[in-house]
Amino acid sequence: MPDWPNSFGYNMFLFPVSKWIGGIFYEHTHRLVATCLGVLVVALARWLGGKPAQLPLAIIGFVELLAGFLILKLAPDLQGAGHFLSGIGGVVLLAAAVWVRNKPAPGALPMLGWLAFAGVQIQGLLGGLRVVLYRDEIGVFHATLAQVFLVLICAIALLTSRWWEKRAADVWRGTDQSGFGLQWLFAGTTALIFGQLILGAMMRHQHAGLAIPDFPLAYGKLWPAMDPASVELYNQRRLELVAVKPITAFQIGLQMTHRLVAILIMAAVTACAWRSRRALGAAHPMSKLSLAWLALIVAQATLGAATVLTDKAADVATSHVLLGALSLAVGSLLSIVVWKEFAAAPTEAPAATPIFGAEPSVVGSSH
Repeated sequence: MPDWPNSFGYNMFLFPVSKWIGGIFYEHTHRLVATCLGVLVVALARWLGGKPAQLPLAIIGFVELLAGFLILKLAPDLQGAGHFLSGIGGVVLLAAAVWVRNKPAPGALPMLGWLAFAGVQIQGLLGGLRVVLYRDEIGVFHATLAQVFLVLICAIALLTSRWWEKRAADVWRGTDQSGFGLQWLFAGTTALIFGQLILGAMMRHQHAGLAIPDFPLAYGKLWPAMDPASVELYNQRRLELVAVKPITAFQIGLQMTHRLVAILIMAAVTACAWRSRRALGAAHPMSKLSLAWLALIVAQATLGAATVLTDKAADVATSHVLLGALSLAVGSLLSIVVWKEFAAAPTEAPAATPIFGAEPSVVGSSH
């Protein structure tokens, strides 16, 4: 679709269903789902913030509505952004007007709600600007923010669950130095997955197809030649097969980096599963969840190889992206749980039931 927030000149919500064909179907439904998601997140921020959120929402909604009208009047080239801000500003004002008198959610949940509120609006704006400005850099930021937003929403879901509330009422057990290392291992592995997803977004938004067409080798070698003459030869071969955008040495290096990071992630998640088993015992649910995370990473790597071998078949490539997001979400939630599980407790605190109700493993004892 060349326009935004309209769809081929139609109001987005009045676009005829008969025209939802081909790629238009996917892009238009993407816009509709994004709009519904934005409204739900505004309601979420209002609920988590409780009654104190009413005034800030009213101010933000008024400012967005005013900014939208000013953009429509003063910047005709950015009319899409003007319509977007006007629309979201009206939704925010409506949320502020709803008479909800609940108390704010405990802890950091109101702040997380505000972060989700800001994130979904920035995400929507970036998505629209990507359409009208057609800048690949915007697409990379759009894809990256989507991963951050997913993690944020999953964290809110975890922290508002009954299970988490029950655990928060207990004294979480402390641990020795090995447990502290486990915290950082999970967090670092999750950060590595996030970096890998950014690399993937950079590769997708270059629109050059597969910079390396073979796997597990790369142009028949462990590390392909990247000098100008070799890159020119690669492009000649590509043009003989299919007319595609020429690739560069940077793109080849980017895909090789993506493959190397995939190996590091596999090793890191394996270490998480092994360390969890050693620190908590094989029967502990965290150990089992870590193994499930490892299985997910193995499936993700398999789909990555299949993406190359099938020349980026749409269903395979989409599944690869989907499992990548799921891997990040699972890693983020496990990191939160492990961090809480091994939070240092006062030495005088009585022993408490460990996470998930499993028995703690005995690291050492004195007689």
